[in-house]
Amino acid sequence: TERFGHRLVLDLYPTDKDAVPVVATIKSRETGAGKSGRNLVIAVDAGHGGDDPGAIGPTGTFEKTVTLKIAQALAEKINGEAGMEAVLTRDSDFYIPLQERFEKSRTSKADLFISIHADAFNLASVRGSSVYVLSQRGATNEAARYLADRENRSDLVGGVSLDDKDAVLAAVLLDLSQGATAEASASVANQVLAALTRVGKTHKRYVERANFVVLRSPDLPSMLVETGFISNPEEEKNLNSAEYRGRLADAILDGVRGYFNASPPPGTWLAQHASPKRHTVMRGETLSDIAMRHSVSIARIRQANGLRTDTVRIGAVLKIPGA
Repeated sequence: TERFGHRLVLDLYPTDKDAVPVVATIKSRETGAGKSGRNLVIAVDAGHGGDDPGAIGPTGTFEKTVTLKIAQALAEKINGEAGMEAVLTRDSDFYIPLQERFEKSRTSKADLFISIHADAFNLASVRGSSVYVLSQRGATNEAARYLADRENRSDLVGGVSLDDKDAVLAAVLLDLSQGATAEASASVANQVLAALTRVGKTHKRYVERANFVVLRSPDLPSMLVETGFISNPEEEKNLNSAEYRGRLADAILDGVRGYFNASPPPGTWLAQHASPKRHTVMRGETLSDIAMRHSVSIARIRQANGLRTDTVRIGAVLKIPGA
């Protein structure tokens, strides 16, 4: 590229058969699901990089440095999970344009995109981690770009090409895809935020929304995690600690695991091995209501619970099989 000139990129893999590579390949996904189901692919994006250092801490710590270390720690933990694998958008100190980060993740057929950052403020006392999802304005801007740009329209959005659709149908399909993506993004982000409260203070008690470019994929659930304020001396020290970075990675993975255990994508290993969810029947609910809520057929709920009819009693605890 013009920024870096010609570069030779080598993929290095450990010779130790028991070692877990930091950057996972996606061969298992490309070769098909097989009998055991495909792996979930989690894209982990280390913010900034190269000649973009990001925020700088009081003692000179670069945001780009700690985000890469946290991303690598998270990727390694993901690769250690049954049925999951990680793809890093960058695995060393170089810069990737913002839009290319989520586009690279979509090319890898990722199920989730997580961008890792470290916040900064002009008051050193401000602290705490945060989790962001895309704002409505950001989604609207991206929809307009997709519908206006023919190159984007020929791309797949939720598995459907918009190139051969008329303007109204393309807009409806894109809106449906974005709506489902936004709902999934918010759900997993809430799980991650709850897990981060066990590591330390969170800046806000709720998931925040912003117009971040890296969160604009219309069909890939995405979130941005601010792991702390690097401008705060104590949090800068924490972010320089491998033990603390490991705890952050554990918390993020806990949230991701919790979300996908509850909502495993069809065809994945996790969908075939996850424990069934449970639902307590409330007053006024019917089996049809419960099936729609959990995106599973009435017949499968009946089968999982040994029901002979569609009648359910208030207070009954039903097993909900994977969607």
